[in-house]
Amino acid sequence: MNSSSVNTVSEWKFSQVFGERTPGEEVQDVDVISTIDFEKKGDYLATGDKGGRVVIFERTDRLDSRTRKELECLDHGFLKQQPDFRYKTEFQSHEPEFDYLKSLEIEEKINKVRWCTTSNGSLFLLSSNDKTIKMWMVKERKVKKVKEMDQNPSLCVENALLAEKNFAVEQHEASVSNGYRLEWTDKVGTRTSPNSQESVHKFGETSPARCRRVYSHAHDYNLNSISTNSDGETFISADDLRINLWNLEISDQCFNIIDMKPSNMEDLTEVITSAEFHPVHCNILAYSSSRGFIRLVDMRRSALCDQNARILQDSEAHGSKTFFTEIVASISDIKFASDGRHILSRDYMNLKLWDLRMEASPVVVFKTHEYLRPKLCDLYNNDSIFDKFECCLSGDGSQFATGSYSNQFRIFAHGDGSGEGITLEASKNPNSKKQHIQTSRPRRTSISNLARGQFRLGGHDNSTENGGIPCDLNSKLLHLTWHPTTNLIACAVANSLYLYYNP
Repeated sequence: MNSSSVNTVSEWKFSQVFGERTPGEEVQDVDVISTIDFEKKGDYLATGDKGGRVVIFERTDRLDSRTRKELECLDHGFLKQQPDFRYKTEFQSHEPEFDYLKSLEIEEKINKVRWCTTSNGSLFLLSSNDKTIKMWMVKERKVKKVKEMDQNPSLCVENALLAEKNFAVEQHEASVSNGYRLEWTDKVGTRTSPNSQESVHKFGETSPARCRRVYSHAHDYNLNSISTNSDGETFISADDLRINLWNLEISDQCFNIIDMKPSNMEDLTEVITSAEFHPVHCNILAYSSSRGFIRLVDMRRSALCDQNARILQDSEAHGSKTFFTEIVASISDIKFASDGRHILSRDYMNLKLWDLRMEASPVVVFKTHEYLRPKLCDLYNNDSIFDKFECCLSGDGSQFATGSYSNQFRIFAHGDGSGEGITLEASKNPNSKKQHIQTSRPRRTSISNLARGQFRLGGHDNSTENGGIPCDLNSKLLHLTWHPTTNLIACAVANSLYLYYNP
């Protein structure tokens, strides 16, 4: 962990925005971004929304697109260009479905998108809704058109050949040696344009997406995670109680490697909240639970891995227990650092950095929502306490980011003595305190609520007052990700995608 990040943590600047809303614009629920992910090299960025669509953005400032003069300036340090992305393509990944056996509606909302290894110039990525995972291939194709057509008054050459074939089929006798009637062939032009080879020219490029695999019927509960393996051949999918291992090339079978379902559902005490493969070792994975545990498993030890796990647990966090202790301790997201030695976890109140060799406590704890602790009762009554915030790390593992309310996100640096970090708002002016347009969402009940001993019917009325809570609970920044090689953060607010850069 270097100390230079501590000095530059406050230099974050607005870079780009896609889908920016105008003042007073109403945001449709289907347009709200539900997941984002950078490709492994950072050349592409994918987003999924509640309408089942996947949108891909491409980086345009790569070295292969620069002139020789720009490259020379870059070599001498005179040119420092920030990452720049542009819209590439989009496609409909999932549609709403209905499970007739369980009388269950399956939403089209994209829960996760994850990039696979690029092969033969094609892009591959996985997308999932609550039940089904799909693998998509995106490949650029050059579109060509005919600029000049043969001006023969009869037919062009291609159509003439087709017409000759159809005409000849209907004839029982040939009037000439080549099998065609002389009076018809006389009318067919034989002259071709001298520029026929030049008549075809490049018209443009498209990036159509094609579904290569559909991985379905393997989860009884809602999917919350998918993670690709470093071997480039397998991936895992996790729901509330099970984790399955898939081969990318085989869609009709998978292996159940984690099963937390008790024989009696009344004995259910925790559920799986997130799962992630180790970035280096293909046999190691980690998964978090609603009780605040992180379990590390080695798939080489046993076919069913839930009995042989190392547990990372913050012993100090469970000192004095209250009604809300276990609820706020539930881990909503985990991310491995690129070195594979550290794990970043996010629960409702804190962002924690763990060393895999230290199981008893995290290396450092960043308090993100400590100011909300006196309001836990109000947050429970309006269901905000169950919001799932994501987290991310910089490529070198020295800085960390996570979202918050009022469309804000916080960035921390390891080694910063204060531990306060900085708070930015997702807007063109990240230091402003302006509140964004509020969007409503229907309340969704999951098995996670059963594990916490509560199951309440009815929805959450977002129009109610915050009850003195010092933030806008309806404007929340849940999804964000860090560029793998550059200090660039992408975060989603409703239907808008914001990018921030630290030079």
